[in-house]
Amino acid sequence: MGTLYLVRHGQASFGAQDYDQLSPRGHEQAVRLGAYWRERGLRFDAVYTGTLRRHAQTLAGIAEGLQAAPGPLQALPALDEYDSAALIGAIHPLPLPPADTPELYRQHFRLLCDALAQWMGGTISPAGMPSWTGFSDGVRAVLEHVRRQHAGHDVLLVSSGGPISTAVGEVLSTPPEVTIALNMRIRNSAVTEFSISPKRLMLQTFNTLPHLDTPEHAGWVTHA
Repeated sequence: MGTLYLVRHGQASFGAQDYDQLSPRGHEQAVRLGAYWRERGLRFDAVYTGTLRRHAQTLAGIAEGLQAAPGPLQALPALDEYDSAALIGAIHPLPLPPADTPELYRQHFRLLCDALAQWMGGTISPAGMPSWTGFSDGVRAVLEHVRRQHAGHDVLLVSSGGPISTAVGEVLSTPPEVTIALNMRIRNSAVTEFSISPKRLMLQTFNTLPHLDTPEHAGWVTHA
């Protein structure tokens, strides 16, 4: 069997005016992941990413660590993250202060989890976003494409917590509340692995950081 490696982007710029930009730490995480794979001789039959800047920057960091282009690339809107601001705005239309304290950070994610549950349940329609069915169908179509086209090969997919948790939920048939919980736990540059066979995808690992599993990299683990 082949393996589909789903990678969440490196640390972005949470709390900044433009979140869609890797922080210096996020770039380091991506480079370290590529170097870890280079040390093990891993190469990819194909590479898929979302179209967001943090996805492209993460892939560039991985390529830097690999010291090679990872493989033929396709950038797909179906792998883009949901719009967290639109989700929160659908249930809390008043402006929120920047999440620059622990309490405001927790408030942000409490509201986001509530909004995700309502979006997935079909009770809200955030501005500019597809329905939950449309979002999840897009992720499902990418998984089906990978299964059909790349059985027996290794494939890299760089995306965000929302699409990755949706992919895990699709493979495991999890209820919405479990999918949300998975989403909230995916760490920056974490690797989730599916085995690829002609008939199905199967979960092998979830949210792992093997490239940061040393004392010198312990402080590199981030979540936002």
